[in-house]
Amino acid sequence: MPARPLIFHPDPRLSRPAAPMALSPEAVRVLAQDVLDTLGAVGAMGLTAPHLGIPERIVMIRMQPDEPAAAYVDPVVVWASIERAAHPEGSVSMPGVIEPVERPARIRVRYRDLDGVEREEAAEGLRAACLQHEIDQLDGVFWTERLTRLRRERALKRFAKLKGQAGRQGT
Repeated sequence: MPARPLIFHPDPRLSRPAAPMALSPEAVRVLAQDVLDTLGAVGAMGLTAPHLGIPERIVMIRMQPDEPAAAYVDPVVVWASIERAAHPEGSVSMPGVIEPVERPARIRVRYRDLDGVEREEAAEGLRAACLQHEIDQLDGVFWTERLTRLRRERALKRFAKLKGQAGRQGT
């Protein structure tokens, strides 16, 4: 399948919680493949259906280009450590802007796989940050909302400036 077009900040669809998956198993697989193809095309580690403007709760994660991707259907964090860690974060929906975001260092996620089997996974480090980032997106929480007000304002100004420069280069 070809990659689908992304939606970009401040598209209001990025702030809406995604609905629990109600698609047929075959439609879930097709959507997962579309998200995966788009993830590969944009070179991201994680991507959700809402990044494509589709309000469904599916996440695809591939931490390294040479490793298999993992699908998470209706994921939810069921446990988070008190210990916190900061990792650089950004979004394909806000390209060119990266800021450190502090989140729980370790988590446990409950989800369904593409066969509909309920699973749990423990994650730490960058994988934990990536999962939390993408689950936030499913909940309608854009990553910049995890920044302090001052850092969020700077990030938004930086993105506006980048968009303005891209618009001038395209004319």
